[in-house]
Amino acid sequence: MRAYERLLNYVNFWTTSDPEADTMPTSFRQFDLAHQLTYELKLMGIDNARINNDCFVYGSLEATSGYEHVTPIGFIAHMDTSPEFNGRHVHPQILENYNGEDVTLGTSGRVLRVLDFPRLKTLKGSTLITTDGTSLLGADDKAGIAEILTALEAIIQDKRPHGKICIAFTPDEEVGTGIARFNLDEFGAKYAYTLDGWEEGEIVYENFNAASVVISINGKNMHTGRAKGVMINAQLIGIEINHLLPPAEIPSKTEGRQGFFHLLHFHGSVEYAQLIYNVREHSTDLFRQRKELLCRIVEQMNETYGEHTVSIAINDVYYNMKEKIEPCFHIIENAQKAACRAGIQPKIRVTRGGTDGASLSFMGLPCPNLGTGGQAFHGPYEHITIEGMDQVVRMLQELIAIYAEEQ
Repeated sequence: MRAYERLLNYVNFWTTSDPEADTMPTSFRQFDLAHQLTYELKLMGIDNARINNDCFVYGSLEATSGYEHVTPIGFIAHMDTSPEFNGRHVHPQILENYNGEDVTLGTSGRVLRVLDFPRLKTLKGSTLITTDGTSLLGADDKAGIAEILTALEAIIQDKRPHGKICIAFTPDEEVGTGIARFNLDEFGAKYAYTLDGWEEGEIVYENFNAASVVISINGKNMHTGRAKGVMINAQLIGIEINHLLPPAEIPSKTEGRQGFFHLLHFHGSVEYAQLIYNVREHSTDLFRQRKELLCRIVEQMNETYGEHTVSIAINDVYYNMKEKIEPCFHIIENAQKAACRAGIQPKIRVTRGGTDGASLSFMGLPCPNLGTGGQAFHGPYEHITIEGMDQVVRMLQELIAIYAEEQ
């Protein structure tokens, strides 16, 4: 079975995670896909495939006789899809010999435009898979799952020699809560790769440091006729706080390694207001400086409006995996070599976000991220090619072979 055939099956499973839930997983419908994947692993001969109560799927293929010395490696992908757009009732469109032009997405009124996604021009002649405009596709990250299983199946069927190969499919990546319960001992790999990136050949080992910041403001309400010198409008203080941040350091005005302050939510009244920011920065030092700036602004507000008027809570969410990957950089070099052997130009990229691999790297499992061939994730313009998925499968097979060649 080819990877795209698996993908077309997996998108039928509604696995949207729920950011408002406090359960694990956040949506129990993720178990439906977990059971399907466990069944497929067992069919391949992975007898130890299993699901735990938190909806993690684990399994491993033991080393070929004589290759027990080979470093055990792992591959990881997540089962949930983003809650940012509808993930139910997915109806993919398949365009054979794609002409490289705009694509009408069903009867939704949406159009996948080359002007918005210039890479489409390079996909001319490929078989393009899109949505019908009413849902996301779910290639993030069901394409990664499909590619891992297809590569594993080929390794088994062709009886290619290999070291121990560890597999895990995880819940709730899109809401950032799943990976904390990942069991490294149960997984069993020394190094791993997440299959959760964009175009084929992409290799990511540098990501943002990330923090979530909540600023709470206590105002003082008063009848407007007697408000002079007494009223403290919490909302206006919130506006003042935001205006003290660098106006050009926001997501829409930054790129590459440039960090930002992202005002995610601002709500409240005269009496009380709250600002919630995402703070992102690749540099550890600049990350610290961004958080310090917010703390200084809060201190300034309290000096102006009175002690305890404004409070701040900072929660570090994840860190840049670069410092954990560089000491074992051969895992990046192996991925580059595997891409070349699969006929793909390797592309070392910096991601303006985070991955499960970043958290895993700090948990003790160095884990860069590889591209799946997909584009425009989290919305109705998501798309992928059959040929790109096939290339990723070949890259994974070559990567497994490279580790097996260790002496």
